[in-house]
Amino acid sequence: MAKSRALLKEAFVPVAAVIAILMLVIPIPPWALDFFLIINIALSIAVLVSTMFINEVLDLSVFPSLLLLTTLFRLALEVTATRLILLSGDPGSVIQTFGRLVVGNNVVVGIIIFIILIVIQFMVITRGAERVSEVAARFTLDAMPGKQMAVDAELNAGLIREQEAKKRRQDIEREADFYGAMDGASKFVRGDAIAGIIIVFINIIGGLIIGLSERHLAITTALNTYTILTIGEGITTQIPALLLSTATGILVTRSGSQGTLNKDVLNQLTQLPRVLYIVAIVLFLMAALGLPPFVPLLLGAIAFYGGWQIEQRQKAQKAQEIARQNQQNQELAKKPEAVMQLIGFDVIELEVGVGLVPLVGGQAGQDLRDRIMALRRQITAELGLVVPPVRVRDSLELTLNQYRIRIRGASVATSEVRPDRFLAMGGQELGIDGAILTKDPVFGLPAYWIREDARDRAELAGATVIDAGSILVTHLAEVIRHHAHEILDREEVKKLVDYVKLTHPVVVSELIPDLLTLGEVERVLANLLREKVSIRDMPTILEALADGARTTRDIDLLTEQVRQQLSRHITEPLIKQGFLHAVVLSPAIEQEMKDALEQTDRGTYLNLDPTIAQKVVNALNTQLLKLPQGVPKVVIASPYVRLYFKRLTERLFKDLTVLSYAEIQSDIGIKTMGVVEI
Repeated sequence: MAKSRALLKEAFVPVAAVIAILMLVIPIPPWALDFFLIINIALSIAVLVSTMFINEVLDLSVFPSLLLLTTLFRLALEVTATRLILLSGDPGSVIQTFGRLVVGNNVVVGIIIFIILIVIQFMVITRGAERVSEVAARFTLDAMPGKQMAVDAELNAGLIREQEAKKRRQDIEREADFYGAMDGASKFVRGDAIAGIIIVFINIIGGLIIGLSERHLAITTALNTYTILTIGEGITTQIPALLLSTATGILVTRSGSQGTLNKDVLNQLTQLPRVLYIVAIVLFLMAALGLPPFVPLLLGAIAFYGGWQIEQRQKAQKAQEIARQNQQNQELAKKPEAVMQLIGFDVIELEVGVGLVPLVGGQAGQDLRDRIMALRRQITAELGLVVPPVRVRDSLELTLNQYRIRIRGASVATSEVRPDRFLAMGGQELGIDGAILTKDPVFGLPAYWIREDARDRAELAGATVIDAGSILVTHLAEVIRHHAHEILDREEVKKLVDYVKLTHPVVVSELIPDLLTLGEVERVLANLLREKVSIRDMPTILEALADGARTTRDIDLLTEQVRQQLSRHITEPLIKQGFLHAVVLSPAIEQEMKDALEQTDRGTYLNLDPTIAQKVVNALNTQLLKLPQGVPKVVIASPYVRLYFKRLTERLFKDLTVLSYAEIQSDIGIKTMGVVEI
């Protein structure tokens, strides 16, 4: 039964379309025509009522296709009715009944009524709906990019999730497709009205010819008979056409509505009591001018009473709202947990001064928001960390052109850009009038703020010229990379582990929770991100942890074992011209560090003499300054001291990569650029 019902639903529209096409060429009996005419009227009423009760136009997105099918069906009925009128003079009871009701005994009155009906449909409703469809289609298509950018902006600001943004984009595309289809479908309505007029004249003329020549009727009898039938046929088919034209007009004029037509009409017409008061006064004046007084006075009294009721209800609602708000504020103030609302913060925030608001807000800031979105995707692909949305907002605490980047509510970077200028870096003394000496906000290198008209001269001088938006995005990218280990949290680790479990269930079940807790896995991943090691290869990381956790649960040792498994991923971006250019630690320094290691209950720590530590840092700086430009800063140490040397130097050398010999594959060539020794 269910299968038959599903099959019927699938076949209903195709079968109906085939029947309509067959009716154009195959005669049908009058009783069948009556049946289809009633269906046509009922379907038109259903469509009209549906347009009144939908909340938004996309709830009836099938309307353009439905309009085409009903137009085809109605034309088939007109052709069938014409065939029956001209061949037998008996088109069925429906047409004859409509003809007698409209025409009565006066053919001229019937023709006039039919012409008025056609004028109403063709000149007023159809033409208006067609024009509204054209304008709606054009403006909807023009507004489509702006709506999509607004969705992207809300997504970048963290106001909506990816799923909601995807749904909104699909709705925008569907809305544009709908109005584009309605623009074309409205032409069917107009064409149908023209076809109805032509068919009526053909029926009258053809009926007269057949009645006079074949049936030998008197001219008055022939004119009366065929005119009544033709007018009845025209009214029977044009009333559904008028209903569908009205439905078309209602649908395309409700683009901004978010409720049913009945609700919108009542809410909007009765929201101002003074409107009903004015209507009541006008009706009272009409009664005073000599019109029949009963109806104006009755309607005026109803309007006045309705306005008074609405005014009283609005006052009561306003008073209730004020009382409710005051009660909520009092209850909220009494609750100790009310302060919890002040605790929340966004993981990543970009705050800007008032002067930078145009750079990040509105249509002008869409490019920057798009670049931030692309940046999130890039870092996610690079580090394997899903970068959360960046909340962009203005702050009165900042100076005019200042910006601040926060990670988990804490300020980690503050700088300043000039949106009306470009930053020129890397060149010598530019010699450009109006150039303002400054420092690159991202890397701290000397630079100049220059005007836009000096951009070409600066580039010819060898400088790299970038705009304020690029500086913001670049700085944000560097901050996210340096603080990726702070962005990572246990919830994100749970999502990563669950994702790996879909393809590698064995290693996940082996590791968690029998060998390590989720928190311990998070600490290992944070150690990797702290040194900008990608965690994209989660299966390999979890396998290395499963192997290492059988002998130790020391997070630092586990991190070193994972690094060895990821060695190719770590060294690949450091290789230039086929070699790994690196500075190595002298055996003496390594021995000093080994001797300074102290084992405690909370792990192993480096307790190096401050004097020796300063000498090591100075020696390292000397060797790094000798490296050729463009060569990554790399130091190679033994596996025992690699981690502790990195922690010793990471505050002063943020871009320094420290490798252990165990992390370098045998097929990688090493070029020693110097030795760190004291």
